[in-house]
Amino acid sequence: MPRKSEPLRKLGFLTIGLFDEHDPGAGHRSTLDVIVLGEELGFDSAWVRHRHLQFGISSPVALLAAATQRTSRIQLGTAVIPLGWENPLRLAEDLATVDVLSGGRLNPGVSVGPPMHWDDVKHALYPETADVENFSYDRVQRLLDFVGGEKVTSFSGVEGIEVWSDRVQPHSAGLRDRIWYGGGSLRSARWAGEHGLNLLASNVVQAEESEDFAEIQRSHIRTFREHGGGRVSQGLVVIPTDSATPDQRAKYEAYVEGRSARIGTPFGPRRFMFERDLIGTSAQIAEQLYEHLAFQEVDEVAFALPFSFAHEDYVQILTDIATKLGPELGWSPV
Repeated sequence: MPRKSEPLRKLGFLTIGLFDEHDPGAGHRSTLDVIVLGEELGFDSAWVRHRHLQFGISSPVALLAAATQRTSRIQLGTAVIPLGWENPLRLAEDLATVDVLSGGRLNPGVSVGPPMHWDDVKHALYPETADVENFSYDRVQRLLDFVGGEKVTSFSGVEGIEVWSDRVQPHSAGLRDRIWYGGGSLRSARWAGEHGLNLLASNVVQAEESEDFAEIQRSHIRTFREHGGGRVSQGLVVIPTDSATPDQRAKYEAYVEGRSARIGTPFGPRRFMFERDLIGTSAQIAEQLYEHLAFQEVDEVAFALPFSFAHEDYVQILTDIATKLGPELGWSPV
């Protein structure tokens, strides 16, 4: 998207859905309320993060099934489901079921690789097959095939009074085209493009060609498109303060400051880099986005909400994004 010359086409948001260990229902209901609010504010999409063995949503597909019955228009996404935790065939059934319930609004985002803390969890997750599990892109390809209607069994037909299908049921036409890959490397961007996926670009990348986050992410987006990829959505953390109270502003600034030490330097053997959180008035954030080399490449976003805020904070942030930041970027609510 050239600087200020074209409007932002689609505006979404991403939440982790935190909850209290001793009262998990309240947190899950709060996440559903946030999604409903997003629809009321005109957002194009709402996305839920995946958190296993933590106090965030562990089953976004189940949560989004509930969201399909409380919303009618907003697109519902996962950002992202780590396929190392999943059986692609069973996941294909769940995704198709939720997509049917939603009327074709599900946007599954996925990624590959071994589960985090693999050595600590592998015996619980795959007690007999941990050493032979395949966590490569092949796992995504299996999911794509199953969602797309490829045969999964050699048996079909009538047996007694039961009818059997050789493909995943229900089949939801169009779901295959709405699958996204959460990629932060040149290799993943290239693979996703070659396999007809959409690309979720987040606030984390691998520093392969540079140590400038925006340059790196721009390279990923361009590589993805050069290899035939579809849509691209960017997911930076933004915290507009237009209608925030003084206490909220102080909390938000402390949050951003507490995360600032990780900015600007690659870490770990895979040289991961984080982008800074954007905080300020909507006009200030818009100026920073227009200067961001990767933002200049996209026309849709799914801004990430901070992890640890209260429900009323999310209401304020989402309202400011929809009513102030979105319009600053040329976006109009549905």
